[in-house]
Amino acid sequence: MNLIVIMLDSLRQDHLGCYGNTWIKTPNIDKFAKESILFEEAYTEGLPTIPARTELFTGCSSLPYRPWQPLTKEDVTISEILREYGYTSALIADTYHLFKPDMNFHRGFSCFRWIRGQEADSYVSGPLNKNINGYIKPAMKGDPVEGMLEQYLKNTEHWQKEEDYFAAQVMQEAVRWLERNKGEEKIFLWVDSFDPHEPWDPPSPFDKMYTNPNYEGPKLIHPQYGKVDWMSDEELKYVKALYAGEVSFVDKWVGYLLEKIKDCGLYDNSLIALLSDHGHPHGDHGSIMKTPDNLYGELIRIPLFIHPPEGLYAGKRIDTLIQMPDVLPTILEAMDLKKETQAMSGKSFWPVVRGKKEKIRDFIITGYHESYHRCIRDKEWSLLVHPEGEKNELYNLKGDSKETKNLIDEYPEKVEEFLSHLGRYFTLKVKEINRTFSQKTKMLQLQYELSHTSVR
Repeated sequence: MNLIVIMLDSLRQDHLGCYGNTWIKTPNIDKFAKESILFEEAYTEGLPTIPARTELFTGCSSLPYRPWQPLTKEDVTISEILREYGYTSALIADTYHLFKPDMNFHRGFSCFRWIRGQEADSYVSGPLNKNINGYIKPAMKGDPVEGMLEQYLKNTEHWQKEEDYFAAQVMQEAVRWLERNKGEEKIFLWVDSFDPHEPWDPPSPFDKMYTNPNYEGPKLIHPQYGKVDWMSDEELKYVKALYAGEVSFVDKWVGYLLEKIKDCGLYDNSLIALLSDHGHPHGDHGSIMKTPDNLYGELIRIPLFIHPPEGLYAGKRIDTLIQMPDVLPTILEAMDLKKETQAMSGKSFWPVVRGKKEKIRDFIITGYHESYHRCIRDKEWSLLVHPEGEKNELYNLKGDSKETKNLIDEYPEKVEEFLSHLGRYFTLKVKEINRTFSQKTKMLQLQYELSHTSVR
């Protein structure tokens, strides 16, 4: 059995037609969903990019144990496992965090190819020939995002056609590898597309597919992180529309890859997984971009599809709770390699697919390792735990799926139940992290005050 994994960064589950969206065009992913198993209740665990991929590559949890860091020599990855079974493999990626020095995500692959230039990738140097003021507001001056935007614009200012854009480059490179290696006995391809991650800069016609034609403000392709109070309603609508255009653009090129997989004769004898590492907030709860305190559904829910060979279980929709570390054990069990999952903390949900179990988890926990904020959630309730001094939040997802009414004061017994899920180790670990952060903050504040005190 061949294995193909298509990872799309920052893709919101609720922006796909197959998950109920009615205004964004995603025909290719929607078609793939009908030919696959669709998972309704899939969630990220460790956030963001690198912790999520660590869990995907290893099948082990990262949230309580490790921050954003390289793979270690002790980690055993999917590429290393399949190498021992004779797989010819490739990692094709423009997710530039993966190929920074010593990150080690390429380890075990037969070959790896990096598509350079995404976001703040230090790819092109020299003066910028565009006016960056057309992409920012005064509130963004001096913010780290300004530097990231400047680098991105340098990296991409030579583009002339749609095929130059990153999603297109990644999918075309993946197809070239497939066409060259389709005759191998067993292949494993990991395609890691950074889009639809910001900057949201899709080519025509996707750049204007959902935007207001009368909009005349700055081209905010990469807003700054945090509250949206520095943006007008018109600007926020524009940003949301740009992201939607990026989603439709990515969908087009995912469709290109899927068709080429069929042309290579690999669609019916491969297990194909398509997913995202997390979603993306767009002012839904007053904030935009990914921040540790914004652990609502728009960030933590992920699209997940698995297409087994011969279209087995095609069209099946499963609503059991799933987390990121569960994906690799499931894939390996579906490939008859269950014995390779014994040391993994993730739980295979393949028995649920086969109708042998109803569920594998009663709840999920998610957040950033180096943050006190946590979300504990089951299929009915979601509890957001915040640092001391900030009010926790409790939402009933059955009657309030958008998480708008905080019921924290009305259901104390539910709060107590959910807090108990954190467990002693997890709670102590979080308190330790919070204490360390508090100490660092006080030290930085002291350094700031000393540096700004007049010498008398």
